[in-house]
Amino acid sequence: MFFRSEDTVNAWCALKNEPRGEVLSIAVLWQLAQLWYHNRQSIDYHGRTLAEVQAIFKQLGLTSAFWQSSADFNAPQK
Repeated sequence: MFFRSEDTVNAWCALKNEPRGEVLSIAVLWQLAQLWYHNRQSIDYHGRTLAEVQAIFKQLGLTSAFWQSSADFNAPQK
């Protein structure tokens, strides 16, 4: 979701009684999209390991507990 400011995020969360997640700037979101999707259409694309996902997050400074995953959610299904 896109919000004008963190105050707007907080107000929306309070109104909807939703927990607040992470907030990214448009610049960081764009960098994440480039790293995440740059090779998705390649015939050689194989999904990502948990280590690869964590490396992308770390490269962008996304290191809070929110970005720590214990599941390899993007690996090819067997």
